[in-house]
Amino acid sequence: MNNISTFLGYLEHEKRCSPHTLRSYSTDLDAFYNYLHSAGLADQPCTDPRIIRNWIMELLGTGLSPRSVNRKISALKSYYKFLLREGQIAVNPMNKVLSPKTPRKLPGFVERDNMDILLDEVSFGDDHTGVRNRLIIDLLYQTGMRVSELTGLRESDVDLAGMNMRVLGKRNKERVIPFGNPLREAIARYRQVKDDSLGAGAETKEFLLVTGKGRKLYSRLVYRVVNAYLSMVTTLKRKSPPILRHTFATHMLNEGADLNAIKEILGHANLAATQVYTHNTFEKLKKAYKQAHPRA
Repeated sequence: MNNISTFLGYLEHEKRCSPHTLRSYSTDLDAFYNYLHSAGLADQPCTDPRIIRNWIMELLGTGLSPRSVNRKISALKSYYKFLLREGQIAVNPMNKVLSPKTPRKLPGFVERDNMDILLDEVSFGDDHTGVRNRLIIDLLYQTGMRVSELTGLRESDVDLAGMNMRVLGKRNKERVIPFGNPLREAIARYRQVKDDSLGAGAETKEFLLVTGKGRKLYSRLVYRVVNAYLSMVTTLKRKSPPILRHTFATHMLNEGADLNAIKEILGHANLAATQVYTHNTFEKLKKAYKQAHPRA
């Protein structure tokens, strides 16, 4: 028995991991056990770090990127940590397994002038779809929230008077995000258009953002909307909702916001996840230096 199902149950019910994380861990652990079976090893937790390292080398040999391999290693680390805690193994073999180095990839972001063009000059339309799509862009850019947080945003989560909203983030951790008057007005306008267009359906009343049929918004629709509108103002290769989250953080940092404040708004568990945005700012400083200094 390889205990994968027990481990996944622990992740789901105790760690409250997302369905996406559960699927990824299940796929990675199944791949690892398939490797063990093909090597003629018994269906039990492998505690030999040499075998695990051989699997990693085989993955790299197939052309899999170090980033993808590290994701599989992360799944194994969590799995073996669980087995050690449960008394299934006496020694954690992952302590002797090193992760391959990956080049640090800076998150992309949309320049401020381009965001101004999108929000001030591009026409979204005055019907429900247009006003909603504009609010999708506004919410992602002005709050830095994740797609899952956006689609799960309920009417009761938004306090227009206090100009803040409650957001349910990863692992069901709740946080409060402040917002300004422009977003308050955009939300108020959308609510009016939604009421006039769709009436009083159950999901229409429960969730802030809904489809044209009054149903809860879904992630693929958000991705399509963001991609379509960002394509009008930027040539970035990736034009997805996370880019607007990165843009929010980068613009806040460039305007002097405290890093810890940005961390809290984004819902990061630690400061290291937020510090990646300081690299974007430093890259701008280097560019300005090289362009302006006579000895650069």
